[in-house]
Amino acid sequence: MPSNTTASSAQKPARRRGRRARLVVLALALVLVAGVGCGAYWGVSTVRASFPQTTGTIKLKGLSAPVDVKRDANGIPQLYASTDEDLFRAQGYVHAQDRFWEMDVRRHVTAGRLSEMFGAGQVETDAFLRTLGWHRVAQQEFDEKLSPETKKYLQAYADGVNGYLAGRDNRELSLEYVALGLTNDYKPEKWTPVDSVAWLKAMAWDLRGNMQDEIDRSLMTSRLSEQQIKQLYPEYPYDLHQPVVTAGAVDDDAKKWDPKARPSSDSEGSGGSSGSSSQGGGAGGGSSVGSDSGSDAGQGAQTQLSGLSDVLDRVPALLGPNGNGIGSNSWVVSGKYTTTNKPLLANDPHLAPQLPSLWAQMGLHCRAVSDKCSFDVSGYTFSGMPGVVIGHNDDIAWGFTNLGADVTDLYLEKISRTGWTSGSGIKPFKVREETIRIAGGGSKKITVRETEHGPLISDRSAELERVGERAPVRTPAPDRGNGFGVALRWTALDPGNTMDAVFKLNRAKDFAGFRAAAKDFDVPSQNLIYADAEGHIGYQAPGRIPVRAEGFDGSMPAPGWNPTSGWKGYIPFDELPYEYDPKRGYIVTANQAVVDAEKYPYLITKDYGYGSRSQRINDIIESKIKDGGKISTDDMRTMQTDNQSEIAKLLTPHLLRIDVSDPHVREAQKLLEGWDYTQEPDSGAAAYFNAVWRHVLKLAFGNKLPKELRIRGECLNVRPADSTGPVDDLNSLVRECGQRDADSAQPDGGDRWYEVVRGLMDDEDSEWWQAPKTRKDVATTTRDELFARAMKDARWELTAELGKDVNSWSWGRLHQLTLKNQTLGAEGPDILKRMLNRGPWNLGGGEAAVNATGWNAAGGYDVIWVPSMRMVVNVGDWDRSRWINLTGASGHAYSAHYTDQTDKWAKGELLDWAYSDKAVAAATEDTLALRP
Repeated sequence: MPSNTTASSAQKPARRRGRRARLVVLALALVLVAGVGCGAYWGVSTVRASFPQTTGTIKLKGLSAPVDVKRDANGIPQLYASTDEDLFRAQGYVHAQDRFWEMDVRRHVTAGRLSEMFGAGQVETDAFLRTLGWHRVAQQEFDEKLSPETKKYLQAYADGVNGYLAGRDNRELSLEYVALGLTNDYKPEKWTPVDSVAWLKAMAWDLRGNMQDEIDRSLMTSRLSEQQIKQLYPEYPYDLHQPVVTAGAVDDDAKKWDPKARPSSDSEGSGGSSGSSSQGGGAGGGSSVGSDSGSDAGQGAQTQLSGLSDVLDRVPALLGPNGNGIGSNSWVVSGKYTTTNKPLLANDPHLAPQLPSLWAQMGLHCRAVSDKCSFDVSGYTFSGMPGVVIGHNDDIAWGFTNLGADVTDLYLEKISRTGWTSGSGIKPFKVREETIRIAGGGSKKITVRETEHGPLISDRSAELERVGERAPVRTPAPDRGNGFGVALRWTALDPGNTMDAVFKLNRAKDFAGFRAAAKDFDVPSQNLIYADAEGHIGYQAPGRIPVRAEGFDGSMPAPGWNPTSGWKGYIPFDELPYEYDPKRGYIVTANQAVVDAEKYPYLITKDYGYGSRSQRINDIIESKIKDGGKISTDDMRTMQTDNQSEIAKLLTPHLLRIDVSDPHVREAQKLLEGWDYTQEPDSGAAAYFNAVWRHVLKLAFGNKLPKELRIRGECLNVRPADSTGPVDDLNSLVRECGQRDADSAQPDGGDRWYEVVRGLMDDEDSEWWQAPKTRKDVATTTRDELFARAMKDARWELTAELGKDVNSWSWGRLHQLTLKNQTLGAEGPDILKRMLNRGPWNLGGGEAAVNATGWNAAGGYDVIWVPSMRMVVNVGDWDRSRWINLTGASGHAYSAHYTDQTDKWAKGELLDWAYSDKAVAAATEDTLALRP
């Protein structure tokens, strides 16, 4: 976990403790690897102490009847029970067997209690999380919103977890606890149902939508004109990339669906739209922070929002980086176009790489489906939460991608000591006290203040406590008094019943049941795709999506003192986009626009993904079904690993036309000749192109962005300023940090930047193509001059990284995945990192490719988000489905199942996915009997 302790007085004892901890952990590691005498015995016994028992019999308090846990060769468990409560009690037990450290860390994140495990370095992170109040909202949901049945399942799951914890010391839970015990005396508490519910808040946080874009646009106003900002946030390219629902906004035919009817080739996918709102798809934009860019007042707003961005960066990346490249793929193809004559459904959510993976594969089976035992479902679960999140039952299959709905707004609040301004009056804050306990002793108290818009997140920064004293707004402000604060309005901070939706989805039998489950799926807003054994396919956009007042579109912070700036409600569920058996015969969701904003009466977001991945999937499907072609299960798998780069397809022809005089750069340019734009691990062309793309972004946009957005990246490898000559001189390349502006900014390179550059390509003299003179380069004034300079810079960077021989270059050597334990493996001593982490793997794919092994151009080429799992569901013939996880079933570092799926995942391979009793029995290698 990142350390945020800044006070020098706290650093010295922390350093002493850190040195002491490193020495003890080193001693532990030496014992673990010594391999001789009693040291070897103690080391092996310590490592193996937490390995789960997978055969024989164990008594589990609370069971009403026996439960069998059958594991296959990959350690994936299939649970068989006679009642619902027994099933979820066993699921809690098995999750704790395999993943309790991961579960324990997650619940401390969601509760803002990381300091209790990891010490004073986490106090600021905890303070921010307490301000958001995830655990408090989860408690409200459990107390007030969830159905009695859901509460019963959550309690059974918690009882199962606690059944595993009972009588076990830390050494028997996980190796990480042994290391943690060398620095403090932490002991895990019992699991509670609210611990499970709170994880949904963490999932919602990292899929929250456009909050960072909202901040960035505001910061841009200090340096860029309105027109320039529009160029950097282009409109969605509907002419190039089709939305999810193509024929209209809401599918009226779905309201008339007949569960017994077979899908026909002439059934319409969608038609017309319904609902009404004063807000159109392109409405708003007038009432936001950010004018008067050259004044002291403008600087006040920039400081405020820059500080807020820093605060947000302190929150752990639970599900992955929140940026333009992150997302997921899912698609479903009707049986009309498949070799199986039934639908095929694929899904691969893109999240931050974690070890163990975020997902845990599992089957939950009732021996006989009945009123008292109603589940027969298999798929991907979250450790710490009952049920299956993505997967299939005996009737339907479903998948998720992030909808990207704008469900957060930042409000600039005029505040004083007594309250906040609304209209002409002052309203009192809602105030609560929080106490943060710190490992090793001590605590810190914080005060959380809320307006009617939400918690004042600006209170969590000394810098932000002074914000807004002269901050500009486009709506006239009242007397500023003591200044401004920033409040967060977010749908996930209102109690909901998403946990009910999980169990409904697990038992849904048809499209009506699927939609009924989706109706309860409040947050996060997701794209849900559907297929059933009767041959139907469908789509539903669920979630609470706010309806804003006219003139407000959520793209920039709003003035909280304006009584009309608040939300007016949510889009009615029946008016959210959905489809049922579209005429085209397939549905693709990959974070693109859901509907054409011109055809839909509500605003979902101004910041969709730009549709590069989705359109590539659409194009592949169309090419395969053309002239009567059919798509197979293996075709679906192959599509998931498609590596083509859309930006390479746009830019490479231009790069090849540039006259290059430097023979060394010409060598690199020749790699692009005949390249098919695919990014295979062994491709030298992919390595060179992506380096060129990175330098194009830096030169064209980096130094033109406001300083608050500039990223201090690692020192780039550049050619020395005095190096001009023959190839032998390339051996003298060094890292020249001093040769570039340390504050230079760089975009992340996601598909928003594809559209930015696409829109500028025909304007060869645009000001964006101007790059300043440096010690080694003349200034550029045109597009091709900038491209030539980027090609040269990329040549020298890769020479330093990969060698002077361009024929030895490969994308995989640059583009590597290292799997890290998300706590001690990320910030612990090096010896502990080596014990807990795995890799690297050389990968293909890339940013906004279907095989979305994402990287951030601001920081380098390392893989920072991945397809966290892949599945292809063979609907109706379930045992022919296929799946893979990023890592393995186990969270124990030296288990055979820690990363046993990763090599296959990296190659794009899938495992057999047994579902029926017969198939599970054939695949079973270990059976554990849980007995009352």
